[in-house]
Amino acid sequence: MNQHVSVVLLTGGSSGIGAEAARMLADAGYKVYAGSRRGTLPQDCAGRDNLFPVVLDVNSQESVSAVVAEILNKEGRIDAVVCNAGNGIAGAVEQTSVDEAKYQFETCFFGAHRVIREVLPAMRAQKFGHIITISSVAATVPIPYQTFYSSAKAAVLIYTKALSLEVKGFGIQCCSILPGDTKTGFTAARKVTKDSEDTSSVYYETFKKSVGRMEHDEQNGMPARKIAGAIVKQLGRRRMSPTCTPRIDYKAINFLVRILPTRWMLWIVGKLYA
Repeated sequence: MNQHVSVVLLTGGSSGIGAEAARMLADAGYKVYAGSRRGTLPQDCAGRDNLFPVVLDVNSQESVSAVVAEILNKEGRIDAVVCNAGNGIAGAVEQTSVDEAKYQFETCFFGAHRVIREVLPAMRAQKFGHIITISSVAATVPIPYQTFYSSAKAAVLIYTKALSLEVKGFGIQCCSILPGDTKTGFTAARKVTKDSEDTSSVYYETFKKSVGRMEHDEQNGMPARKIAGAIVKQLGRRRMSPTCTPRIDYKAINFLVRILPTRWMLWIVGKLYA
């Protein structure tokens, strides 16, 4: 049966990469349900009759179940899900509490799992589906003082690869997109762990330098539409790539990480961020 993507559920759709993806997917002709806790979209997304903002909190199973059920009741299918919702924390490992670490994983990893788990029965029944997760180059390049962000994104990457093996026989494809530094509101929204604010800490000066470098790189990074364009491109393909790293320099970084001895790779990262 020759099927194609028509109905898309997107998480984290109210700003940044998500808002750009919602706009570009709608302009490409998809029917897009853009979920976010606010249930809103930027004003420049208005006027599209195939773009629907929905209130969706990926940290709430009740919210996820209700939205998926609503879309299935209205459309009869969900062809693709794009798990874009995420957050970020920064701080030394020693100065990050278990609860703060859980906060990082709750949205980035378990939020994606809630949504994917909820849509899989419908995708299996229709014998077709595309699942895209948003990981990060930080999943392959360990970033000091953002250890838990790197860890959560690495978990998303491996989760997506393993999932693809489980659902391949049901006509479901999976792709993880790995953005590099991207200019969005994510930088300003990043939380700092409580103990990392201690100016007398032995980590404080290096921590501030590292995060400052990251913030500079992000605010001078690629535009969100570059990542959104990769999402649109993957959904338009007959067979998605298992992973996709937008922009050639970040592709090169991922390649070098794979071939360089770990000691060399860590030395280079340390020179940049530690």
